[in-house]
Amino acid sequence: MYRLRQEIPWGTIVAPIVTAYKGGAEYGPTPYHPEKLLRMLLVAYLFGISERRCEEMVNDTLSAKYFVGLGVDESAPDHSTLTVFKTRITQKLGVGIWDKLFQKTIRIAKKKGIAFGRLQLIDSTHTTADVNEEADHKRRTKEDKPPRDPDATHKVKKQKDAITSSGKKIKINDYIYGFKAHTSMNRRSRLITSVKATTARDDDGIHFIDLVKKDKRLGVVKSSNDDPQDKTGYSADKGYDQGDNHYYLEKHNLFNAIILKDNRTKEKWQEMRKDPDYQKVIKFRKQIENKFGEEKLHHRFGRCRYLGLRRYKIQAFMTAMAVNLKRIMLLTDPNYSPPAPSLCLST
Repeated sequence: MYRLRQEIPWGTIVAPIVTAYKGGAEYGPTPYHPEKLLRMLLVAYLFGISERRCEEMVNDTLSAKYFVGLGVDESAPDHSTLTVFKTRITQKLGVGIWDKLFQKTIRIAKKKGIAFGRLQLIDSTHTTADVNEEADHKRRTKEDKPPRDPDATHKVKKQKDAITSSGKKIKINDYIYGFKAHTSMNRRSRLITSVKATTARDDDGIHFIDLVKKDKRLGVVKSSNDDPQDKTGYSADKGYDQGDNHYYLEKHNLFNAIILKDNRTKEKWQEMRKDPDYQKVIKFRKQIENKFGEEKLHHRFGRCRYLGLRRYKIQAFMTAMAVNLKRIMLLTDPNYSPPAPSLCLST
């Protein structure tokens, strides 16, 4: 945490949010500077703990207190202060401000000389709503109350095997209930480059182009009319096999490695499947799932911290910010030895 405090330009990161405070947080009754509050909120995400537990940790742990920017004898802001901080920033600057804060990590990585490869991996991961569905169903049907989280939705994730009371084996739908984080990750740096949060019901494929556009705005995309080795490639699973996505990649001279559905039988698609570069690239697609596993296992992204889509967006961007900052610290560690790079598309 010492390196994270010292080597990240926090003033640059926090600059967009100080405008939400009177006089740029330089005067007025603000007991804690927004920079300290943002770093304290990050402690909760870095360690995958609740904001209430974060308050205890910062009070009890000197390294966490130093990271936040508190003196040894200073008390940490209470967890309700973090709630007020999130609400204030979101109300005054819009929920998109959290995306801007996350995007700062990519710009910081580039300034530190971290290399971005030519392969982007796109997929989505779901986060379960903070709702007891059985109790929520009772509340709605018997007590005529609204759902605990009105924005959370159901989506069939897959079919799974089940055994009936008579011993018969059947297939049943496995549902998810909550939200999704649609994510683009650079395969070489393992940094998340763009995120879009939606309800679980949203189709993955319709958000593909938005993620690519975000990547382009951040300068991590390179196109080429000729050499496939000199253009950014995009790989995604069959859920992204949609005409609009193929057309967009072709129009913008980006290498297309979206995994094709079995019903793509025309010669054009058969040739695409046989392309040696395509065959190499699609083998890397599943690596983004490792990043999702990291987010859920170590950063509490498997379950929603808050209620509502608006607050879920805060969680999605802050989680991505936390894992990116950790990755930046690893990649800039003088003792870190990166694995040998792959040969295809400068991945």
